[in-house]
Amino acid sequence: MGTPMTDAAKFTIHHQGTERRPLIAIDDFWPDPEALREDAASLRMTSIGPHYPGVRAAVPPRLAETMRRRIAPLLAEHFALDPAPAVSESYYSLVTTAPADLAPIQRLPHFDGVEPRRIAVLLFLGHGEQGGTAFYRQRATGYETVDASRLDRYRAALDTDVRTHGLPDAGYIADDTPLYERIAVQPAVFNRAIVYAGNTLHCAYLPPEVVLHTDPLAGRLTLNLFLFDD
Repeated sequence: MGTPMTDAAKFTIHHQGTERRPLIAIDDFWPDPEALREDAASLRMTSIGPHYPGVRAAVPPRLAETMRRRIAPLLAEHFALDPAPAVSESYYSLVTTAPADLAPIQRLPHFDGVEPRRIAVLLFLGHGEQGGTAFYRQRATGYETVDASRLDRYRAALDTDVRTHGLPDAGYIADDTPLYERIAVQPAVFNRAIVYAGNTLHCAYLPPEVVLHTDPLAGRLTLNLFLFDD
């Protein structure tokens, strides 16, 4: 089934919102999280794509695969995914974009894809106040997840809402908005991993007290795995 987690690891199952989709929070996830921080700091991080508000560097494939195997038993038990999806992408990620500089697409909740076997794994690696990850419901449709059958209606509702209410002001979304209702926040705790369906509406939760920094050892650093059978 996979490589077992360390004895210190403790996991909690959350069922969020009205759809009650599972999210697994795993504390003390990695045996040596400081080594991961040092690895990230040694790499050249660059902007990858238009969606992430910062810079990224690829995680070594062997490390990503070890993490995938570590959570495979939990995916089988709580997501009915056996075998676990493969690693599609894996990054060290550092939020660096100031709120005033966010593109419109970065001011809204998003989902990683509509496929049922798409899983996101986010490991918090920053010290101090780091915010967390927030989850949302689209008010117009009531959707908390977006699969292929919901995609057209979701997009149409979003287009209508933007015409009615306008785009959000520049800044990281944190609370309820005219378009979305926040249903949960998973706090960023050092060496905590959260595992959730990739078609869940979510975004980084970055209240004003979170200080952004270009140094991975001082900033809002995470390790992100995207599991999906390409």
